[in-house]
Amino acid sequence: MLTHIQSVHTRSTDFFTQNGRYPSAFIQTFGCQMNDRESEKLHGLLTAMGYTEAHGEDDADLVLYNTCCVREAAENRVYGRLGRLKKLKTEQPGKVIVFCGCMPQLDDVMEEVRKHHRHIDIIFGTFNKHRFPRLLHEHLSGGLPVVEIFEAFREDDAEEIAMYDSQVSRFAPHRAGVTVMHGCDNYCSYCIVPYVRGREVSRAPSDVIAEVRGLVADGAREVLLLGQNVNSYEFGFADLLREVSEVEDLRRIRFMTSHPKDLSEDLLRAYRECGKLCKHIHLPMQSGSDRILSAMNRGYTRSAYLDLIGRLREAVPDIAVTTDIIVGFPGETEADFDDTLSAVRLAGFSGAYTFKYSRREGTPAAELAGGVSKEVIAARFSRLQETLEPMLLDYNTRHMGHVVEVMAENASSGRTDDNVLVHFESDAAPGDILPVKIEHCKSFYITGRLALS
Repeated sequence: MLTHIQSVHTRSTDFFTQNGRYPSAFIQTFGCQMNDRESEKLHGLLTAMGYTEAHGEDDADLVLYNTCCVREAAENRVYGRLGRLKKLKTEQPGKVIVFCGCMPQLDDVMEEVRKHHRHIDIIFGTFNKHRFPRLLHEHLSGGLPVVEIFEAFREDDAEEIAMYDSQVSRFAPHRAGVTVMHGCDNYCSYCIVPYVRGREVSRAPSDVIAEVRGLVADGAREVLLLGQNVNSYEFGFADLLREVSEVEDLRRIRFMTSHPKDLSEDLLRAYRECGKLCKHIHLPMQSGSDRILSAMNRGYTRSAYLDLIGRLREAVPDIAVTTDIIVGFPGETEADFDDTLSAVRLAGFSGAYTFKYSRREGTPAAELAGGVSKEVIAARFSRLQETLEPMLLDYNTRHMGHVVEVMAENASSGRTDDNVLVHFESDAAPGDILPVKIEHCKSFYITGRLALS
């Protein structure tokens, strides 16, 4: 990797000599927090190769789209953006277009790219993102398109993968994502992730801790431990949390995502033992109907999920629980949806990501009969929002009149330990911990003023 980084950096220096500036790059990320972290690492590699940051596609010498294929809407946004780049590429032939992430792992996507997006210069998937400097060097050297998509990580690339994972570049100075594992073994029937991210592979605890220490030394005060299912972390996720909590100068620890069927008693104990672990958990429910949960292959029942919520609140009485909910899964009846609404009321979520079912070719759910019409899905989706909104307001109202600790994201907003967005006015820098007295509450945020003595 170093050889290719140095080679591209030499080209960047030559570019500076000819143009009076270094080449610029623009990264657009689609998808989850893991994609965000991977984009940060790709940004770090580009910086090491001599690229500066562009403000958008128009003025960038290199445009990189790090893509997601979990939902059709995300794919369609990518295709729309790629179509616009085709015109830019005609006007600026030297612009390098990079298409990477989850979408290239799918055969139907690559067929679409071959037919309609031949202006793309570099394509790689999730299993060879660490080889980006090599691929960029190859393209710049030969001027031809480069396509490299692996079906799994290669053992021969272990050293390059470790170097890639050690990249400390990040978009938020006070917060950093740290990937603790890749892939997923759950195979929920609606989900494409196991097919594009592969089976679960856990990083060694020593590597994770070393990365956390490096990030904290670089100014991070909060880390977000990332995995498709952190509860399946091979070396014991609760033990990893305990080790991370020992890192000096680290103030907050968050993690996602946690699968309900694998949440252990040891993790509940870690919430009680680790003072840096935020009192928040993201625990996707997806549906409140046992019949639909079974069809989704989620591995738990409605009652088991609600029991788990109760055990979490016994361990941490004021814990905030956020969730994911899918509306319109194939075969969902009004009775099934009513079960979801009642489970939502019983769970008392503090926040929820709600989605209309997105059919993903290649998943078992794509073959199920009993599709729900768009009109019915839209009506149910609205009812779900109407059920959630007062619940979220009720949760946020618990902060009214209290002084809460807020980690500033900028001078006018930040988040509480339980992940509530707070607006205030200050001269704070990102990462500052501030006491804020809450004066107003809305469903999706709260506002207050500094309570400095």
